[in-house]
Amino acid sequence: MSKEYIATADTIEDAKAEALAELGIDESDATIEILEEPGKKLFGSRKSAVVKVSTSTAKNAPDDDSQGSETNAKTDTKDAADQKEAEKASSKESNGLLSIEDLNDEQIDEIADVGIEYLTKLASYLSDSEIKIEEFEGDEGEIILDVTGEDVAVLIGRHGRTIDALQSVVSSMTTKKTGVRYPLAVDVEGYKHRRKQKVVEIARRAADRAKRTDRRVALKSMPAHERRIVHMTLKNHGSVTSASEGSGSHRYVVILPK
Repeated sequence: MSKEYIATADTIEDAKAEALAELGIDESDATIEILEEPGKKLFGSRKSAVVKVSTSTAKNAPDDDSQGSETNAKTDTKDAADQKEAEKASSKESNGLLSIEDLNDEQIDEIADVGIEYLTKLASYLSDSEIKIEEFEGDEGEIILDVTGEDVAVLIGRHGRTIDALQSVVSSMTTKKTGVRYPLAVDVEGYKHRRKQKVVEIARRAADRAKRTDRRVALKSMPAHERRIVHMTLKNHGSVTSASEGSGSHRYVVILPK
């Protein structure tokens, strides 16, 4: 059995982040389908991105459903893995992109250089100060491009939305030029890293409060990627669970005692 969620947002990355947050899964465990690309409509209106994210839950089936269920579960898992590999191969063949598994260090460095080139140009349109871009490897193998400088706060934006927009554009342009959809993350003076640590701490404190009082705790409204951080932080918590409530920009996470 599988679960799926269809999200609509201004960008594909925002829609994908919201769907992953709602399902409480990592991107590596998901099948992602872009139903509609964002863009401009007639008369200057905007067309939103629509993304469908689904995940298989066959591996969570009880072991005692029937005789030989463990074998069936293994077979289902293998079939799902084979299907996922086939989908990846088909996607690669249809969109002409190279596989990141086949890249060497020199090619990855070239991708980073292209990303830095585009990010430098985009940042120059938003800030007049001289900037420096440092390259790091993230915890999940992604390339992190961190912008530093004297007056770069404008590149962050409210709740980091300008950073997210820069990341979406830089990733798209880099993919188009290199032919590789390699994960690129844009940050400004470590804002995302600090914000992630803060959201993780907020989630843990809320979980302790929910456990102690045996009552639900509602957090302030958050963008999709921050709600996902909360869900992932508490995913394996023994005493509480989390869920999203509200709609639009007022969507928030509630922590519920088990």
